[in-house]
Amino acid sequence: MQFLRRLFQKKPASAFEEQLKNMLGLTPGNVQLYRNALSHRSVKETPDENNERLEFLGDAVLSTVVADYLFKRYPYKGEGFLTEMRSKMVNRQQLNDIALKMGLRKLTFFNRFDNALKGSQIFGNTLEALIGAVYLDKGYRKTKSWILKQIVIPHLFVEDLEQIDINLKNKLIGWANRNGKTISFDLAEEKLEGNRRVFTMNAVLDGEVFSTGRGNNKKDASQIAAQIAVEKLGL
Repeated sequence: MQFLRRLFQKKPASAFEEQLKNMLGLTPGNVQLYRNALSHRSVKETPDENNERLEFLGDAVLSTVVADYLFKRYPYKGEGFLTEMRSKMVNRQQLNDIALKMGLRKLTFFNRFDNALKGSQIFGNTLEALIGAVYLDKGYRKTKSWILKQIVIPHLFVEDLEQIDINLKNKLIGWANRNGKTISFDLAEEKLEGNRRVFTMNAVLDGEVFSTGRGNNKKDASQIAAQIAVEKLGL
């Protein structure tokens, strides 16, 4: 009898599972799925072990949930406003900041000796992969609820985002023109990361690199560079 009891006794959760549960605010089912979601390709090269495929899936799920949230929150707003608000909510810099606030950096498996990765936006990508894992583990309805509870409500203050001018690039150019400065947005790097092309754009102020942004297209990368520049200038 004791043998049978031990056989069917639930195994105690590992330290990783406990940390994951505390960070997620839910009990993970398929733990390996979450390990993959938290594994950067710098430590796991094959697509079935790292988080790039889950990132692709999570990006789509997050975009859908945010679109649904905005559609219902703003019943009388047009497509342009909704698209702009979604861009403000799910841009690469925003997701990276949220991931760090959630404590995702501590649980992410990546090459910690690579200094370039420490300051990169891989944690925003990891957050998207985590969303993909939650979706596969729990289904769409629970994932939608989790995204709203853990990401949108505590981290994305929609009323504040409404007031932000998304076209910060134009704002920065206007400031430069008024103050006799020259500013340009130059492509610094274009490379393939997994299944995505990533662009790095520099905001060059009076011939000097003032800020840098990375995104999946030149426009997003420029906007992130502009956002950082605007914050540094206190505009």
